[in-house]
Amino acid sequence: MTEANKDAVDAIIDQWHAVRPDLETAPMAVFGRIYRISRSMGDAMERAYARYGISRGEFDVVATLRRSGAPYTLSPRQLSATLMLTTGGMTGRLDKLEKAGLLSRKPDPHDRRGLQVTITDRGLSVIDEAVAAGLEVQRAALTGLDDQEVAALTGLLRKLMAGV
Repeated sequence: MTEANKDAVDAIIDQWHAVRPDLETAPMAVFGRIYRISRSMGDAMERAYARYGISRGEFDVVATLRRSGAPYTLSPRQLSATLMLTTGGMTGRLDKLEKAGLLSRKPDPHDRRGLQVTITDRGLSVIDEAVAAGLEVQRAALTGLDDQEVAALTGLLRKLMAGV
């Protein structure tokens, strides 16, 4: 590999080799890049969604409702389980999204103690635009890879994810 092709993770690996040549740093090379890509893309997605007045976390809530299909209704418990959030964390997001007019909460007709969360027409419009904007950011990040490389990377990441 030439110096011109090296990235920040290569520099870290080189530093570890200089002070601890006994270490096998291949895992660091993989996960260091995954972490940096995730952080960079997370920031880019945050900027993309901010144009629609929502954060990434709020996007996740409205997107989960949208993906659930018509009538776009789930209980707060179902949302919490899908998004791996505590009920307290979910309540805060739901409060903000309801105040913004992106969703509504109503009593569950099948459970007196429960609530149903439903995406509003405004929420449907916002999420459809936001998901398209987010996909464009992701598509742009992949422009250096051809279709076969994207497919290979997808398969490798799926295999890696199954093992962690």
